[in-house]
Amino acid sequence: MKTDLLIKHCSILTSDFEIKHGQNIVIQDQKIIAIEEDNTTQIYQAKEILNGKGKLVMPGLIDAHTHTNQHLLRGRISDEYPMIWTRIMVPFESNLREDDVAISAELSCLEMLKAGTTGFIDAGGSYMHKVAEAVASSGLRGALSCSTMDTGDAIPASMKTTMEENIQRSKNLFDTYHGKADGRIHVWYSLRSLITCTPELIQKVYEMAKADGTGMQTHMNEYPNEISYCLENFQMRPYELLESLGVLDENFLGAHSILLSEHEMELIQQYNSKVVHCPISNAGKGFTKSPGLMQKGVGIGLGTDGAAHSGLSLFDQMKVFKSLMRAFWGVPIFDPVVMPSKNILDMATLGGAKAMLQDEQFGTIEVGKKADMILIDMYQPHIAPTHQLTNTLIESANSKDVADVIVNGQILMKNREVLTLDEERIKYESKKAMDDLIVRAKI
Repeated sequence: MKTDLLIKHCSILTSDFEIKHGQNIVIQDQKIIAIEEDNTTQIYQAKEILNGKGKLVMPGLIDAHTHTNQHLLRGRISDEYPMIWTRIMVPFESNLREDDVAISAELSCLEMLKAGTTGFIDAGGSYMHKVAEAVASSGLRGALSCSTMDTGDAIPASMKTTMEENIQRSKNLFDTYHGKADGRIHVWYSLRSLITCTPELIQKVYEMAKADGTGMQTHMNEYPNEISYCLENFQMRPYELLESLGVLDENFLGAHSILLSEHEMELIQQYNSKVVHCPISNAGKGFTKSPGLMQKGVGIGLGTDGAAHSGLSLFDQMKVFKSLMRAFWGVPIFDPVVMPSKNILDMATLGGAKAMLQDEQFGTIEVGKKADMILIDMYQPHIAPTHQLTNTLIESANSKDVADVIVNGQILMKNREVLTLDEERIKYESKKAMDDLIVRAKI
């Protein structure tokens, strides 16, 4: 039998988070067509064979909330007083040029690849066609959207446009890139935040997303002033406002969703909306009600919130997340397993796929799903031997343990060498771009 790719002698992380050793994975036409015991009698003629001995094959990680436009802000916002979003981040973005976004997006894709991230949801920014080009060349999956704002005193005039201009820019991105690069690029509609969008724009964005059958996202319940704004102007909390406008549904993604009331949690459950937590970024603002959302069956993904906060390693996010959940929710009621490792792995993989609205396509290692996977080098003193590998993945593994990355059946990184991007050029050009931005944007 002829196949595109054969991974031999590997271990796999199953969909129920058990470990199966001595497996072969057969990939054809971008999908997994067989998972078999190592001693199978079936003979395959593969175009390429990847030796998986000593490696764990697991689903690729999904960064369900990141900012590729902010990658050149790394190290700038730590130890700063609020509001960093309006005082530093938005002014920075207003100074970006097309070339800045292009190299920033490439650097983001490079870092994600080397960290085992196979897909991401971009919160939206400027010159998003350059981000789409970076996704296409890198081989990653991306859900992209334009930054959409039409009001707000703290927003530079250059970043605010009319409702018609906002919608047209998003529509142009959708028509040009949605479904391109072998289906790896999806285009969504977004709101930057409820503070920066009028109710009319919120409803129009929802109408466009629904008409095009795609996702809609915004930052939700991240800061107290956001909630105060909604209470003062509409006498409703953020999720209550969205419900009153008729824009909550199963295709809605609320990034952060930290400061939730019980009623808002019920609304998220009622409309089957998705949320994504960014543990390291969120830790400076509050503690997410993840255990309660889990009990309600809400789909939860994990995100990094971009390199400006802590880098793009979801392994780092998972470690911090487990500690935060234990300390805040577990310790007061003496529940040391308030957030088990399996649940966290689920959020970073299948939860992210649900956030991307593509969990039927990827997010688990199963026959019939897209071949989106990473191979972890297990033969290392900080990983093996172990009594429970799923626990060790959370407690000890890191981005540098990712040996190989595969998306759509294509090997993007092999033995830590990225095959689709010019790493040295990207690092050199990004340094030049950052130096220029420091002078131009006065950050």
